[in-house]
This record gives sequence, C-alpha cells and structure tokens, in this order.
Amino acid sequence: MPKSGWKAEPSLRCGGSIAKMGCRMGRTDWAWTRLLGGAAILAALVWHLGAGPFVDGIEAIDGWTLAAALGIAFVTTASAARRWSLVARGLGIAVPMRTAVAAYYRSQFLNTTLPGGFVGDVHRGVVQGRGAGDVARGLRAVAWERSIGQLVQAGLAVIVLLALPPGSRAMPVLIGAVLVVALLGLVLLRVLPHRGQSRWAGALRAARCDLRDGVLARQVWPGIVTASVVVVAGQTAIFLIAAHSVGISASPDRMLPLAMLVLLAMSVPTNIGGWGPREGVAAWAFGAVGLGASQGLATAVVYGVLVLVASLPGAVVLFAQGRDRADQQPDRSGESLVRRPVAASSGGAARD
Repeated sequence: MPKSGWKAEPSLRCGGSIAKMGCRMGRTDWAWTRLLGGAAILAALVWHLGAGPFVDGIEAIDGWTLAAALGIAFVTTASAARRWSLVARGLGIAVPMRTAVAAYYRSQFLNTTLPGGFVGDVHRGVVQGRGAGDVARGLRAVAWERSIGQLVQAGLAVIVLLALPPGSRAMPVLIGAVLVVALLGLVLLRVLPHRGQSRWAGALRAARCDLRDGVLARQVWPGIVTASVVVVAGQTAIFLIAAHSVGISASPDRMLPLAMLVLLAMSVPTNIGGWGPREGVAAWAFGAVGLGASQGLATAVVYGVLVLVASLPGAVVLFAQGRDRADQQPDRSGESLVRRPVAASSGGAARD
C-alpha cells in the first residue's frame, strides 16, 4: 500500500545514511591512524636519541647540497612524469610531457607537505581524469604508475641486498615481508569475485584490461621500467649526498643497501608528509651496521629536507594555476584517446 511504502522509505534512507556515515568514519579513523603512527615513530626517536640528530641534520645542509639535490630531483621528476605519461597513454589518456612534469612537481609538493604522502597523487589523477572525461581512468593511471614504480624499486632493493654483504642482515625481514604480501595478494585473487556485476568483479576486469592493453603492452613497458630505474637511481644518489653531508664516509657498497632499505620505508603509508618510517628505519639500519643510529637519523633528516626543497617548484606551479584558474579554460591536456562515435544529425550534414 502507498502508506506502508511511504513509511518504509525514511528507514531505507536512514540505513543508507548510516552506512555512508560509517564508511566516512572508517576512512577518518584510518587517516588518523596513519598520522598517529608517523608521530609515534618520530616521538620514539626523539625519546631515545634526543633532538640532536634533527638539529645536526639541518645544520649540515649547505648551498652545494641543495643545488645537487635540485638538479638530481629534476631528472627524477622528469623520468617519473615520463612513466606516468606512458602509463596514461596506454590507458587511453594523453598527458604531454610538459603537462606531466608540471603536474608531477605539483603532486610531489602536496605529498611532502600534507599528511599521508599521497594527496598529490590523488589530485593529479582527478585533474587529468576530468580533462579526459573519465576520472576513474585518470586515477587508475596514477595508481598503476606509482605501483609500478614501487615494484621496480622493491626489485632493485632485493638485487642490491643480495649482492652486497651489509644488506644480508636485513634479508630475512625483507624476504618475509615479500612473501607475506605475495600470499595476501594470492588469497585476495582467489577470494574476490571475478564475474558478475559486483564492484570487486568490475575492478578486477578493469585491472586485467589495464595490464594487458596498457601497462604490459610491448611498446610501453620498456619505457616504464627504464624511467622507474632512473627514478630509483636519482633518489639513491640524493640519499648518498645526504649521508655525505652529515660526515659519513662509508664506501658506496656499504651505503647502497642502507639507502635501499630507507627508500622502501618511504612507501609505508604511516607517515606525516613522508616523515616517520623513513627516519625510524634509517636509525635502525645505520645502528645495525655500526654507523650509529644518530647518524642514520641525521641522514634521513637531511634527505627529507632536500626532498622538500626539491619539490618547491611544485608550489610555484600550484600558485600559478590557482592564480590563473578563473581566466583559463578547463584543462584538456588529458583529452581521452578513446574515440567516441558521433551521432548523425537529422539533416544528414553538420551545420556551422
């Protein structure tokens, strides 16, 4: 009856509102957990090592160190932008290099100044997705680009840790972490539905299409891997410069495994603008090989400051885009490469 239907509608709406509110609360709780985790790591480091390593690290930075970091960061940013451009093109979104470099600088600045370390990536995906008329595809392009970068970085870290003796102490932990992640991935692939109209089934189908037609395409993946290797090499070079600036004179074969471990720690989402796990792992790793936990923490502090300074061109991009937003037309640099059929007019010909 209409009356009973009218009574049921508010309860349905209430249930939907409660579900949405619970989802938002879950996301908020996870965001706070990430922030508190990074803050707890930094607080523990200050408690055990004092504030001296933070001060020493900042005081060790000079003009030459900043100049070197800025130069290397330009190469790594351009390479990462190239990787993103290739992945996006494989998924059907055109991102020219000039646009990609500017957007990547903006993304890095937001990542290093806002909690979580991924806000800039989401912003980058949304902006280019809107330009292409497909926000979901724009976000997937960014997600694949960052995931491939992390995968190449992990692969290089395993190679370095296997090849160089100082990294052998960390190998059981690293291998265990890789096995756990691989096992979880296999379990998820088995449990999640592959067919039907569910959200997970659609996501898996989209992922398979992205991998087959875009990321792993013969003309795309070599450039993606090469750009990722250049990015990791540049980040490692900046870390070695940071270690040298605080007075560490250990040989490169001794420092490379430590650098790889610290760079891997940066991918842990429990951080405050990139700070937290990086400093904790640096202090532990340097102490484990006899270089001193305080020296490791100071090196990580220098690296963090260098990364922040190297991302400042992104602030210029953000300011310029915000200033001209009212006068500029919507960004169409991410115009979709997927052709859409054009409906024929009733008159049979287009009119001017």
